[in-house]
Amino acid sequence: MEYCAFEKAFSETFDFWNLISDNDKKTICENTRTFSFPKGTTVHDGNSCSGVFVINSGSLRVYVLSDEGKEITLYRLHKGEMCMLSASCVLQAITFDVVVDAEEDCECMVINGDIFSQLSEKTPEIKIFALETAVERFSDVMWVLQQILFMSIDKRLAIFLLDESIRLGSDNIELTHEQIAKYIGSAREVVSRTLKYFSNEKIVENSRKGVKIINKELLKKSAL
Repeated sequence: MEYCAFEKAFSETFDFWNLISDNDKKTICENTRTFSFPKGTTVHDGNSCSGVFVINSGSLRVYVLSDEGKEITLYRLHKGEMCMLSASCVLQAITFDVVVDAEEDCECMVINGDIFSQLSEKTPEIKIFALETAVERFSDVMWVLQQILFMSIDKRLAIFLLDESIRLGSDNIELTHEQIAKYIGSAREVVSRTLKYFSNEKIVENSRKGVKIINKELLKKSAL
């Protein structure tokens, strides 16, 4: 039975979908709305339970913001993925605030956080899914912290460029030095110096459009 226009997307995103009751499915659907967020919009400011986001198109960046204004990107989310940390009312054990921005024009299905929280408290399948999703994302966070604390900037930058190349399916990475710095938790000046070094070593080419990888093997060596 189809409950709403969100049925197909939810069945593909939520492992619990076929395990919960028809009433719970209906409740989730009735408390879901579709929103469009222009590039650069702050989707979640960390101060409220904004809900559970499922991304239809575009991408979101999840990050923490220090009192001094320094940003550390925790992870990025793309089509078909979901953001659970924006629903603090669902995962009440989380005591730190994250900010979520639309890094591209983005369309999301947003499930009311309070409703999702109520369902998770009475439905073990939903609760387990929420916790497993949080654990998976915390693994991403730990990887980011490991990079920042224990890896040199050239290694971190090389890993980022390689990962971004794989994600895009292209050696042309159209990001500014400022954007790259935010993604790897560094300063723009440091990223610019490191990219200049990579350029001198004939690993990348820098331009106003971004960074082009010209020697992937040397870049891989820098990532080791």
